[in-house]
Amino acid sequence: MRKTSYVIAFFAVVATFTLNVVSLRRPDWLVVNMEGLGTKSTYQFGLTRVCERFVIPMPGPSDGSKIEYSNYECRPFPAREADHCEKENRDFCIAWTTAGYISELGAGFAVVSALALVFGVTTHSRRRRIWRAVAVLVGLHAACLIATFALVTDAYTNSTYPLFDRSRPNVAYVLGTLAWILAVFATFGVAITGMAANRGHRWAAGNRHYTPIAG
Repeated sequence: MRKTSYVIAFFAVVATFTLNVVSLRRPDWLVVNMEGLGTKSTYQFGLTRVCERFVIPMPGPSDGSKIEYSNYECRPFPAREADHCEKENRDFCIAWTTAGYISELGAGFAVVSALALVFGVTTHSRRRRIWRAVAVLVGLHAACLIATFALVTDAYTNSTYPLFDRSRPNVAYVLGTLAWILAVFATFGVAITGMAANRGHRWAAGNRHYTPIAG
């Protein structure tokens, strides 16, 4: 493969890794907004934590103006006791926790993929062979992102957690979607370019293209 192809693949992997990590750390895959008795509540659900914001109107000064009391707290999610993970929400807790672990695993595959690309670009002989390993690693990265997306989407669409019937996808969900789409394109890009280079196509193999020897 051409060195340019490896450079493009490297930046694609870095982009998916960044989206992966940001979506993993953000607490807003799903968001729930609720109002009742003058109180506004917002719940932000991430892969590893949930954040809650409460806004309560308070009596203002004598001039009739209004003030609000706001509180914002985050805690690990799902939690064994708070989210009833040993009883009615057991299946949900297992699936959601698995989504977080798979997302972290995907980030690991992205790092290894980037290192393989850096290693492969150093010499022409390595570039001719290592594309298969890179394609597999990027493919595993994409598979992890897709699995995470699927688990979260299933929990959202089937409302497997009590508040999810009122939830809406938010920023982290969009970033996670973009990550797996880009990773899939990167996987196919590396595989197609590598196979074309093996067949001796100049656009893929570069000026030092080659033709495999039969037998």
